[in-house]
Amino acid sequence: MKISKKTDTKEKPYSCVVCSSSFKSKQYLAINMRIHTGEKPYSCEVCLSAFKSKQYLAVHMRIHTGERPYSCEVCGVSFINKTGLIVHVRTHTGKKPYSCEVCGTSFTKKHSLVLHTRTHTGDKPYSCEVCGLSFINKNSLIGHMQTHTGEKPYSCEVCGSSFTRKHSLVLHMRTHTGEKPYSCEVCGSSFAQKQNMLQHMRTHTGEKPYSCEVCGASFRHKQYMLIHMRIHTGEKPYACEICGSSFTNKKDFTIHMRTHTGEKPFSCEICNFSFTNKSNLTIHMRTHTGEKPYSCEVCGSSFRIKQTMLIHMRTHTGEKPYSCEVCGSSFTQKQHIVQHMRTHTGEKPYSCEVCSSSFTLKQTMLKHMRTHTLNL
Repeated sequence: MKISKKTDTKEKPYSCVVCSSSFKSKQYLAINMRIHTGEKPYSCEVCLSAFKSKQYLAVHMRIHTGERPYSCEVCGVSFINKTGLIVHVRTHTGKKPYSCEVCGTSFTKKHSLVLHTRTHTGDKPYSCEVCGLSFINKNSLIGHMQTHTGEKPYSCEVCGSSFTRKHSLVLHMRTHTGEKPYSCEVCGSSFAQKQNMLQHMRTHTGEKPYSCEVCGASFRHKQYMLIHMRIHTGEKPYACEICGSSFTNKKDFTIHMRTHTGEKPFSCEICNFSFTNKSNLTIHMRTHTGEKPYSCEVCGSSFRIKQTMLIHMRTHTGEKPYSCEVCGSSFTQKQHIVQHMRTHTGEKPYSCEVCSSSFTLKQTMLKHMRTHTLNL
């Protein structure tokens, strides 16, 4: 009778009195104990960094010697330790062995999963001793601390700009090199940052993952959603020091300031007419090209401006969204209700320069002016 062999379970006779973990040798137990005691008896002679074990010191020394004994067989990239190679290979195989139990997102590294899990738990274990702000990971705290110290250790060799984080310098350098390593698989557009490429992809997929909790409106970018929320909160953080007008977003504020400075940076190459914002130039160009990109689905009429098309649609739907609070009359356009309200207020903002007669509508005033020119 053939006796089956038992599974070989390696004996681990040495246990940690603090965390109860068990180990095969006294050496491994001793290394583990240093996690609890904080002891780091092995020091680097070059930079004085300290380590819990001789093995960790040996791996660290490769930073100074440049030795990278572990190479990827696919692309040839090399690493100072085996773990780095194992994680890298997953970029080729697509393997992501660490999955989030809450949302199912998977990761190539265990550490990435740990950080991601904190987005669900709200755990922020790294706190700033100056202002009390807390962060999910240590690197974010280190970068934040430099906002207090003013330290910017990473400098651009081209223009001298300095940054608090190395990653920010890497991204900045692409403004000089023109490098755009992230490409859209649909239209081929390229981007300097991965986040910008991912946001761009939503223009193809139609994905709008950020939703307003008040009205349900959805957005491609988180920033757009945050700006939209100010419609509900009434917050207008950008105020004009000249006239006191305030705005929900910086872009509208910048455009408004040009009404005071007279700046019109966007010029038409055909007639040299200039505009305060790019959107108005785009619309103006259609007067030259004849382009009318907005079409009515009912009658086929086309328009240069989207807003004009939306107003036209009301002739088919009968919608009159602007109502007079005095008499209840309703109108398809905001401009019409503004004019109508003058019949209640008696306001006549348009005056004749010849006889000082005043009118509620500009058109009526212009018609009146002809009575003077006819008498000449």
